[in-house]
Amino acid sequence: MNSINKLSTFALTLLITGAIDSIRNLPASALYGSTIVFFFIFSALAFLLPTALVSAELAANVDEGGIYQWSRLAFGERIGFLAVWLQWINNIFWFPTILSFIAGTAAYLIDPALAQNKYYLVGTILTVFWSLTLINLYGVRLSTKFTSFCAITGLIVPMVMIIVLLISWLLLGRPLQIHLTPSTIIPEWRHLDNWVALTAVMLGFAGMELATVHVKEVHQPQKTFPKALAFSTLIILMTMMLGSLAIAFVLPHDKINLVNGTIQTFAYFLEAYHLNWLTPVLTLLLVIGSLGGVISWVISPIKGLAQAAQHGFLPPFFQKHNQHNVPQNLLIMQAILVSIFCMAFLFLPSINGSYWLLTALTTQLYMLMYVLMFLSALRLRNTMPQRQNTFNIPGGKIGTRIVCLFGLIGCFITLMVGFIPPTTIDIGNPLNYEILFCCGLIVMILPIRFFYRYQIRTNPKITREPNYMAAKENT
Repeated sequence: MNSINKLSTFALTLLITGAIDSIRNLPASALYGSTIVFFFIFSALAFLLPTALVSAELAANVDEGGIYQWSRLAFGERIGFLAVWLQWINNIFWFPTILSFIAGTAAYLIDPALAQNKYYLVGTILTVFWSLTLINLYGVRLSTKFTSFCAITGLIVPMVMIIVLLISWLLLGRPLQIHLTPSTIIPEWRHLDNWVALTAVMLGFAGMELATVHVKEVHQPQKTFPKALAFSTLIILMTMMLGSLAIAFVLPHDKINLVNGTIQTFAYFLEAYHLNWLTPVLTLLLVIGSLGGVISWVISPIKGLAQAAQHGFLPPFFQKHNQHNVPQNLLIMQAILVSIFCMAFLFLPSINGSYWLLTALTTQLYMLMYVLMFLSALRLRNTMPQRQNTFNIPGGKIGTRIVCLFGLIGCFITLMVGFIPPTTIDIGNPLNYEILFCCGLIVMILPIRFFYRYQIRTNPKITREPNYMAAKENT
């Protein structure tokens, strides 16, 4: 690929921003009021930047990208499968949250009260997800242009609008629900439950490794990628922080709804400015944008799992592809699991409680994957040769160690606070919440042991050497 066709700083910035930025996460962050400023800055330094730098270096220096290949080359087949399993399985919990956001937003086109109806949410989630699964079974793919259209209409336009409405709200001196002062921005260190906000913020920043697989297609990556990282990080940080503050400033704390809080805030803004006619338009834009993101995610995580299946971890039943070259049985299994876990909306006393449980489970599983990614980066930095004229973390091995250390610290803190039940959300009995939370983690990780045994029994000669050169020969 010549330099003319390679990605520029501007194009790469849009690519990274589109992969991370999401208006869906704003209500969950807004629940924590003014302290969210601290947690956004902390998460950017301890997670967003390290993730971007590490995944960029790995993508630039390993021929086959993705967490499965990186962890496999660093620690062997089993750790590689564990990593890709965690990347895939966290989506089982993520799908109900994003689909509930779509359902809650779409309710404003019919009756906003439906957003609090558990049966409406579950019914809509199941209908939409199984429809998208059936579409993907036929090999249907959205074009790049349509995906870009969805991102612009469903992300950029609403995000810019909510920030503009916030600025005008502040300039007009409208009443505020929170106030930003040094004493309110810094969380109380004595109260660990204040740190639960990290669960929402970290999940909002997750996914940087998915965008950086394009680093090989970047013009002058040593110069272009750091610039794009700086610009995209600033854009992501500012839009998500200002968007969350817009909700926290305008809506009373007990009125913030995790499922439809975004469109709820828009409706509040627009009613105050006598622009109610714009609410259905924004509702439609948010639904279109969210669907555009979900369609590709229905099949994308399956690809990594299918890659691991090639190395004997899954039975032939899950390796089967249909005439459209789609791993149909894996897709159907995914749809069944999503259907089961969306039932959480029926078993917890509040919609917010169900939404938070699924968000916390998603974050925990994803953070475990990132721990493996940072550890893989540390090992591969010592075992694999670094290519010239491509992206490498500044500072050599010392720079890589510092970046990975920051990332690991951010992951471990998030993992610890993830077990703390939120006090700002109605989760019912805290003991029942903890039981559901821990059981969810165990049920999602336990199958790994079965797949390990299956590989040993059916493929006893497969090399599991955790060495870069040995693993590379088996690629």
